Amino acid sequence: MKKRRFLLSLVFLLAFSMILSACSSKETGGEKDGGKSEEKPKFMSILTGGTGGTYYPLGGSFAKIIKDATGIDTNAETSGASAENMTTLKKGDGELAFTQTDIASYASEGKLMFKDNAVDNIKAIATLYPETIQIVTTEKSGIKSVQDLKGKKVSVGAPGSGTAANAEQILEAYGLTFSDIKKQDLSFDESTQGIQDGTIDAAFVTAGTPTGAVEGLSATEKVVIVPLDQDKIDAIIAKYPYYIKEEIPSGTYGMANAVPTVAVQAMLVARSDLSEQTVYDITKAIFENLDKVTHAKGKLIKVENALNGVGIDVHPGAKKYFDEKGVKAQ
Repeated sequence: MKKRRFLLSLVFLLAFSMILSACSSKETGGEKDGGKSEEKPKFMSILTGGTGGTYYPLGGSFAKIIKDATGIDTNAETSGASAENMTTLKKGDGELAFTQTDIASYASEGKLMFKDNAVDNIKAIATLYPETIQIVTTEKSGIKSVQDLKGKKVSVGAPGSGTAANAEQILEAYGLTFSDIKKQDLSFDESTQGIQDGTIDAAFVTAGTPTGAVEGLSATEKVVIVPLDQDKIDAIIAKYPYYIKEEIPSGTYGMANAVPTVAVQAMLVARSDLSEQTVYDITKAIFENLDKVTHAKGKLIKVENALNGVGIDVHPGAKKYFDEKGVKAQ
């Protein structure tokens, strides 16, 4: 009889301890929903791009806004930009990242540069502004058309960036491939420096305009942005629907005339294991403090356009904020 009472007591104590453990996990922000931590992180990194592009300065503004609004110590990190950022998030080395809409789609679907390395842990926060494909050269180079790039030393962007994919697709529309040019894999800063030094002839730059590195070049050289022909623009958009028509306004980089080209969109993504509340707070902080963004691109970021062309699943935290604002994809 004593033995039976002892066993019953043991079972009761075990059950009670399990209940206490579950309650403790709930109260301290334990894990739920497939291992997603509900605790607010103390530190976050925003993966951006090179210092000569748009992502880095914009990321600096976002980092300050997030830190001030949420208390999360947030830092903007330089990187090789879009494609590299996706791979870095997959490894868990970063929480937020800038990327191009086309690159995010490739990563999620396991296509092109992600054919053997699909990224399954990213979700969209929002699209931000057009990422303009700029073929940068100078007047003294004599390059006036895409066909003129044949045989020339042309930078197609840093390894791991999305610019290379854009360059390949633009050249393809003109019947050219990377084998038709003397391909260089340089960052935006290295590209513009190379053009200035005469070590390369032209460079593809996919970034919001005006781009810092190109503005720097225009201070010492007469910059030319190679235009795309309208029939080629139409063909590119028909084959790759994530492109949109774009025009670089006259006056940009001191140019007398507007330049027709195409663009993808910049977007901000989050690692999918960030909690709904954390991403909600981040999204709200950014879109309700856009007046504090110091970069010119801040004026193009609109809450009503935030879900247009995202191309991948939206994080539940961001969706919650946009639902409150009545924002839907158009």
